[in-house]
Amino acid sequence: MFWLKVGLGIIILYVLIRLVKFFLRKLFNIEEEKREWFSYNHINKTHKKVDWFIRTLALVAQMTFLYWVIFEEYPILFFLVPMFLVVIADFSVRAFFEWKYSDNPKQAILTIGEMVVFVAMLAVTFQFDLLNLGY
Repeated sequence: MFWLKVGLGIIILYVLIRLVKFFLRKLFNIEEEKREWFSYNHINKTHKKVDWFIRTLALVAQMTFLYWVIFEEYPILFFLVPMFLVVIADFSVRAFFEWKYSDNPKQAILTIGEMVVFVAMLAVTFQFDLLNLGY
């Protein structure tokens, strides 16, 4: 049942992000850019360096918090709050580089919209304990 909820949540998240992007494209007249699936789509070398720095720092932080949650029996929220911060930092950096250095700065609007939907979905999931984590 847990994996059914996770799968349904991922499908709902995907559909919501696509809808938000569709409406933002129509509202702000943003043309669609082709992006490859599962690629990093860095704007320039500085973006790549900053992005990898954030990812590395996030990995170390998440492993530390996960250790504390599992072995030191801290509450699961001790792990989830940094996850929110990592998501916000990742999307914010991408939006900044799209706005500042890309050929189409309006793409930053779509990135911010995607971030809002993603963070809202995480917040709703954890606030109402939809995965029955019991925190």
